[in-house]
Amino acid sequence: PHLVTGEGALAQEVMQFLTSPRAAEQVADRTDAEAWHPLEPCWSEEAYTSKFRQVQDALQRGDIYEMNLCMPWSGCAPGEASWSIFERLASHTRAPHTAYVQSGPWRTMCASPERFLAKRGRTLHSQPIKGTVKRGQTPEEDDALKCALATSEKEQAENVMIVDLVRNDLSRVAAADSVCVDELFGIHTFSTVHQMISSVSCTLAEGVTPLDIMQATFPMGSMTGAPKLSAMRHIAAMEEAGRGVYSGALGYVAPNGDWDLNVVIRSLMHHGETGRVDATFGGAITLLADAQEEYQECLLKAEALRQCLVP
Repeated sequence: PHLVTGEGALAQEVMQFLTSPRAAEQVADRTDAEAWHPLEPCWSEEAYTSKFRQVQDALQRGDIYEMNLCMPWSGCAPGEASWSIFERLASHTRAPHTAYVQSGPWRTMCASPERFLAKRGRTLHSQPIKGTVKRGQTPEEDDALKCALATSEKEQAENVMIVDLVRNDLSRVAAADSVCVDELFGIHTFSTVHQMISSVSCTLAEGVTPLDIMQATFPMGSMTGAPKLSAMRHIAAMEEAGRGVYSGALGYVAPNGDWDLNVVIRSLMHHGETGRVDATFGGAITLLADAQEEYQECLLKAEALRQCLVP
C-alpha cells in the first residue's frame, strides 16, 4: 500500500482498488494452509454463458462494441509454496513480463505476455494483446493454427478495436501527430499459445507527468473493452466481484525515469496464511463471438497455471 502515493479522489480510488484482493471477498473460507486443491473455475459453463449473453445484449443495444469478460478461479496451496509455484510458472511459460510481488500475506505470481506501457526517454510504447490460439502438437499443426490466427477476421476485429482505444488513450498525452501503430496483428509465439499482438507508440508532449500518463491510459484497454468507461461499468455489474490486482500493472521504474509495466494477466494470487489461491481468466467478446469458444479460450489460458498448482 505504500507503493502508490498521491492526493485526491483518484489516488484514494486507486489505493482502494489495489489493496482489496477480489474486492470485498474474505479469505477465511479456506483455512487449511497445508492442502493442495487444483485451480477450478468459480463459474459453471452455464453461468459464463448467461453473462456472455448479457454482454451480447449490451453490444446489440450499442452500449459497447467490445468487452473483456473475466471469470474467477480458485484453488489452494501450502502457504510456504509460493516461491516454488512461481519458479514452476516462470519456467513453464517463459513469459517476457514475469513478476513476483509480496504485499502483506498476498503473493502475486505473474507470467504476463503483455506490455501495458514502456517509457524510453520521451517515447511511450504499448503492446495490446487480442487473439489467442493453442500451440499445435506437431510443427505442421502449429503452423496451421498460427496461420488461422493471423487470418482470423474475428481476432483482427477484436484487436483493431483495442488498438484504436490505445491510440486514443495515448493521444491525450502525446505530441501532435506522433501516435503511430508500429505493428498491427503481429503473431507472437509463447510456450503454450500463439498471441496476436499490436504495437502502438507516441512521443510525449511537453510538460506531461507520470500521473497524467496513468490517468490517460490506465487500465489497459485490452482488459476493459471499448468504449472504456462504458465497458468498465458493465464489467462491474456482470463480474460482481472486483478484479483486485488482476488487470492492473506491475513493473519497474529505472533511476533515469524510464519504466516498463506489464498487464497483470496469467497470474496467481496466493494468500500465505490461509493457502487460498485466486486467479482470473477472460477474453474479449464482440458480436462475432461464440459463447462456447470464448469459454474454451478461458480454459486454454488457465491450463498453464493449473499445471503449476500441484504438489
